[in-house]
Amino acid sequence: MAFADHPKHEILRPVRGSLIVISLMVTLLLNLMPLKGIALALWPDFVALAILYWCISQPQRVGISVAFGMGLLMDFGDASTFGQHALAYSIMAFVALLFHRRLSNFELLKQAPQIGLILLLGQFVILLTGLLDGSHFPGWNFFLASVTGTLLWPFFSSLLRIPQKPRFESDAR
Repeated sequence: MAFADHPKHEILRPVRGSLIVISLMVTLLLNLMPLKGIALALWPDFVALAILYWCISQPQRVGISVAFGMGLLMDFGDASTFGQHALAYSIMAFVALLFHRRLSNFELLKQAPQIGLILLLGQFVILLTGLLDGSHFPGWNFFLASVTGTLLWPFFSSLLRIPQKPRFESDAR
C-alpha cells in the first residue's frame, strides 16, 4: 500500500539542449529586470528556479557547474560581489541533485515546500556573503522572494514541462 499514493509519471519527450539554454537565458533576463520597492522584494529568483527544475528533471545535463556559471553571469549582471550568486546557486544545485530522486517522486504541489527550503538556503547564503562583504542587513522582507518562488514553483515547472510533452496527432481527417 505504500505505493498507492505514488503520483503517476507522465512520459515526456527528450529535452533538447537548446531548451535548457533558452530557459536559463530568459530567466537571467527576468532576474535582471529593473524593479524597485516591494516589487523587488517579491520578485522571485527565476534563475534559481530554473536551475532547480533542471537539476531535478535532468540531473545528467544540468549540475553544479551550470549553476556556478549562471551564478557568475548573475553576479556580473547584478553588479554584486563576484561569486556571491555563484556560491548560492552551486549550493542549491548540490542540494537539488542530492535529493532529485526524492523530489521527482512528488507531484508539483508537494515539491513546492521542499523547493522553498532550498530557495531559502540560497537566499541565506547570498545574505551571509553580502554581510561578510560589508553590506547592511536588508531587512526581513529580503526573504519574501523565497515565498513567492515557492508559490510560483508549480506554475513554473508546468511551463518548462510544456515543450517536453508529446504531441498527439489526430488520425481523423
